Amino acid sequence: MPYDKSLDAEIFKDIKEFEDTRISVGVFSYNGGEKKIQISRENKSPTEEWRFAKLGRMTKVELEGILPLINTAVGSM
Repeated sequence: MPYDKSLDAEIFKDIKEFEDTRISVGVFSYNGGEKKIQISRENKSPTEEWRFAKLGRMTKVELEGILPLINTAVGSM
């Protein structure tokens, strides 16, 4: 069965912006299933547009910035 966006319920989502990147932390439940956390990164392009990027590694500043979001996300699970 292919992915159906209408079945993906957003329980929690918040975004922390940094200088030229932003990291979002969300909790989602697909088709009434188990709640799962999603962490993703977007980088600002030279034209000031946000573009999805592989999260990969984070700096200490980024991690410290999203820890409160993660704690809130865990509370919503």
